[in-house]
Amino acid sequence: MSDSPTYSPPRVWKWDKESGGRFANINRPVSGATHEKDLPVGDHPLQLYSLATPNGVKVTVLLEELLALGRKEAEYDAWLINIGEGDQFGSGFVAANPNSKIPALVDHGTSPPTRVFESGAILVYLAEKFGAFLPDDPPARAECLSWLFWQMGSAPFLGGGFGHFYAYAPEKYEYPINRYAMEVKRQLDVLDRNLAERPFLIGEDYTIADMATWPWYGRLVRGKLYEAGEFLDVESYAHVLRWADEIGRRPAVRRGQRVNKVSGDEALRVPERHSAADLD
Repeated sequence: MSDSPTYSPPRVWKWDKESGGRFANINRPVSGATHEKDLPVGDHPLQLYSLATPNGVKVTVLLEELLALGRKEAEYDAWLINIGEGDQFGSGFVAANPNSKIPALVDHGTSPPTRVFESGAILVYLAEKFGAFLPDDPPARAECLSWLFWQMGSAPFLGGGFGHFYAYAPEKYEYPINRYAMEVKRQLDVLDRNLAERPFLIGEDYTIADMATWPWYGRLVRGKLYEAGEFLDVESYAHVLRWADEIGRRPAVRRGQRVNKVSGDEALRVPERHSAADLD
């Protein structure tokens, strides 16, 4: 199996601004701010800067779940960072996340304010801050963190690997699509075997591990990512489907998916969220 013509890498790689497919206009090989722009700050201590991608949805789902538990201190402002327009390269956002990726959280309830970036780190920070969705018992906590970090390590193969080459690359090539499809199906099998023995990823309890994994793999098996359901034969992963449906029915999950949403059904879009009334 080969793709033609064969690519021969140069001795020294140089940036071709025209390459990169759908996201070529925002991809670059350097970090740092491209323009000056302060981040807005609302009335609540928790300020979230994000977009309703799978990584962004993880955090808004957790915040909505905390509010559903009655943790009033989890009220938050969610500001839109439109990555297609390069908002993530504004000076204020780079100060909150030097990696220029959504989501980023700034907790003004501490002095000085605490910045937290990387979605998994934000989930752990909030779960510990509010004492929910992360077990205290050491074995259960270890299991939860293991599945959380499994998701953080696995999803780039699904998104940047399979998703890019299957859905976004300027041309389709057999080798990378097959390579990453094989890995994604292996990951789905890992989840399916685990969920055959327990209702949620770590057992009986719904945790941040589920909240992290569902926006990627739950949405994938329900045809919400890359229009690849038939290609990946997602219907064969019955236990993942059961888990995905159960989590998808949770009111807080439905609410969290709408925050910072700018595409799809217009009635479900809530580009900015400053109070619970914005979702009602």
